Amino acid sequence: MPETPVFSTAAVAAPHHLAAQSGRDVLAQGGNAVEAMVAMAATIAVVYPHMNGIGGDGFWLVAEPNGRVRAFEACGPAGEHATIARYREKGYDALPPRGPDAAITVAGAVGGWRLACDYARSIGGALPLAVLLGDALRYARDGYPVSRSEAHYAPKEIEALKAAPGFAEFFLVDGKSPPEGLSRRAPRVADVLSHLINAGLDDFYRGDVAREIAADLAEIGAPVTRADLARFEARVVEPLSVRYRDATVYNLPPPTQGLASLVILGLYERLKVARADSLEHHHALIEASKRALRIRDEVVTDPAHLTADPASFLAPAALEAQAARIRMDRAAPFPLPPGDGDTIWMGAIDAQGVAVSYIQSIYWEFGSGCVLRRTGLHWQNRGVSFALDERARNPLRPGRKPFHTLNPALARFDDGRVAPYGSMGGDGQPQFQAQVLTRYMGGQGVADAVDGPRWLLGRTWGSASTSLKVEDRFDPSLLERLSRMGHEIEEMGAPYLDALGHAGLLVKHPRNGHVEASHDPRSDGGAMGL
Repeated sequence: MPETPVFSTAAVAAPHHLAAQSGRDVLAQGGNAVEAMVAMAATIAVVYPHMNGIGGDGFWLVAEPNGRVRAFEACGPAGEHATIARYREKGYDALPPRGPDAAITVAGAVGGWRLACDYARSIGGALPLAVLLGDALRYARDGYPVSRSEAHYAPKEIEALKAAPGFAEFFLVDGKSPPEGLSRRAPRVADVLSHLINAGLDDFYRGDVAREIAADLAEIGAPVTRADLARFEARVVEPLSVRYRDATVYNLPPPTQGLASLVILGLYERLKVARADSLEHHHALIEASKRALRIRDEVVTDPAHLTADPASFLAPAALEAQAARIRMDRAAPFPLPPGDGDTIWMGAIDAQGVAVSYIQSIYWEFGSGCVLRRTGLHWQNRGVSFALDERARNPLRPGRKPFHTLNPALARFDDGRVAPYGSMGGDGQPQFQAQVLTRYMGGQGVADAVDGPRWLLGRTWGSASTSLKVEDRFDPSLLERLSRMGHEIEEMGAPYLDALGHAGLLVKHPRNGHVEASHDPRSDGGAMGL
């Protein structure tokens, strides 16, 4: 059983050790958890480029010591030339996942960093951008080692990815994935970071960097313009919440799938499961996931175009009605559509008790694959979640926000504990989050809850099946009983799988101020603290 690292006052957790080091160093310099997360976000955008980047989006949850929880939405809308007519005229029946025609939304992550920095200063933060972005600048300028995860990843649509402008030149070596440990420099990204340090983060959208990004996007024929960049602002939004046992659990509202993550916990609470990792535990979570994902698909869209109040699905009566339809002796059918995604989740807690749950992504691994010539940024393909059909739940329209799998989570316990947690993994994020939190609240330690074997209901990378995919550390007798209940089990043949999430969990205890923290053994990171 893994041992949970325990830190005296503050800690961070990240899927890459260099990002965790950046966060710990900011805490050591007197920075707060929000400042630490900005530093981590910048570093990981450079050193873990297959999972996220400066050309992507981000979402924040911040818990204050006084009990308030704030949410920041930093996701960009479709560009002004991203119309259904444009794509139909080009012969598309669906949005392409790679190339310039996939680079169709504004990158919101840097706007989120700016909003977070403003908030950090309001609670006493004083560290300059030169400190917060300094590690990222150094790694981009001087080089960073290619991670194990990137070296061994098998991207989807690989030929289209290789054909994307700039991808092969920057990410491949002799047409192949680079070996683990090879040093890679990103001098153009370093120039962007250096300019943002001097001019401020707003320059990304309304200054010299914005001008260069817009020229890059125009050069490759992407539909995002300088005017689109200038219009973008990250937003403070009201988080969604649900009661689960002795805690209130928070997540982001639409356009994220945070609603699904909370519905799973609300349904599971009502199924009265007694023991974690029992047959009942896994069956209940699987069945709750089916119903939560169905609600998500019927509800979640751009918040300006919602047809129902997401909070209404978290009301006790609504959850009771859904839970009553779940059979604890039989699996329900699962006809849900699939979704993929590559992402990073990170957490931070400082000595004062400020806790941050943050998620940053370019959607598919390497996003659109387009590496912009002047700025070196690789741009997300989040817009692939749009439909080329005006009657769809998420139709492509200029200025409309795409559906987001991203959803950071945070639990505040009645006894004063605070616990940011989350995972990468597309459609799997709500499922992985639920497995981690229910294990912890079912009595397991932080490291055990993160380390435990996972399952994923639905399609994953390289597989078109919608089976229940499981790591091979599950008790064979448990899998046999799940199969007899009607679950289609697919054993994946490995003890730890990237496809089943890079998750993390931190817990700060009010009586002694200690922080327990763990990040996934499936990733290249871990936890560090003071």
